[in-house]
Amino acid sequence: MLTIGAVSKRTGIKVPTIRFYEGEGLIKAPARTGSGRRLYADADVRRLSFIRHARALGFELSDIRSLLDLSDHPDRPCGQADQIAQRHLNDVDARIAQLRALKRELSRIAAPCAGGPAAQCRVIEALADHSACAGDHARAPERTGKGNAN
Repeated sequence: MLTIGAVSKRTGIKVPTIRFYEGEGLIKAPARTGSGRRLYADADVRRLSFIRHARALGFELSDIRSLLDLSDHPDRPCGQADQIAQRHLNDVDARIAQLRALKRELSRIAAPCAGGPAAQCRVIEALADHSACAGDHARAPERTGKGNAN
């Protein structure tokens, strides 16, 4: 059995985030010592490592919850896991396209900057008037259910 500090070091997840995941129900409440210290089993470390890896890949907490549920029921078909991964891949593709559009626009507005007075700054002009932009680079709306813990 490991303390929360040892689990944090082993998984690379900060202690408050481990507590957050417990509060979110992604991990079960661990056993406690007589003094109330949390004690984690190897299975908890594996589950937290799974969560950390999924978060590093950008999965939302709701998707991680679904993937963990599938992992907890190994006899179920994995079609839902594939759907979650495919949806996430589509989101990543959309973000990449958005970032490319942002890069093109930033390159375009920054290129003519000659370091003159701010009153004649092309960057400031473009930021003040979206119609001066060459393309649509507005940020795409985010999906709901996103958690920000690491």
